[in-house]
Amino acid sequence: MLLDDIKKYNIILASQSPRRAELMRKLGLNFIQVKLPDTDESYPDNLDKNKIPAYIAQKKSAAYPQKLNDNDILITVDTIVWCNGEMFGKPKDRNDAFRMLKAISNNTHEVLTGVCLRSVKQIRNFAVTSTVHFKAFSDEEIKFYINNYQPYDKAGAYGIQEWTGYAGLIKIEGSYFNVMGLPTQNLYAELEMFINSCPYE
Repeated sequence: MLLDDIKKYNIILASQSPRRAELMRKLGLNFIQVKLPDTDESYPDNLDKNKIPAYIAQKKSAAYPQKLNDNDILITVDTIVWCNGEMFGKPKDRNDAFRMLKAISNNTHEVLTGVCLRSVKQIRNFAVTSTVHFKAFSDEEIKFYINNYQPYDKAGAYGIQEWTGYAGLIKIEGSYFNVMGLPTQNLYAELEMFINSCPYE
């Protein structure tokens, strides 16, 4: 069982996201949360959208400045929103947040999260996609959300666990937690395979 075996390891979540930390805790994992240095999040123009978040997550892993110990497992994550053939990361400013929220209004988009697991012996990447359907938001509703919540640290300028989700979510195909920024069930399964493939004694 993973929760027994994982006690041998020092899990490092290299992410500032409070939502990811909350989901890790609710998954029953003990970990330390650290901040990464600024990372270049560019990617090749011809990279398939399904590979972008895992590619960036691996770049974040490579940017981790500390040498890993034998029992360390480093976790890095990246989430993007794909809407109308365009990748939405975190909005640059208020106008950019409004543009993104206007685009996902009365529309369907994909949320893709890539995760990189790394130890001194191995590295493993995976990605998960969820499809999200939102109702139409009026301009006033979009401005209300921007004024009262924090869209600037979220891909696509919204948090599904915030007002936009409560008032506008029609349905999700796939993992809800993936839309929050961490596909918990997939992470749990991948961690189990990661540990079993190269156990620390």
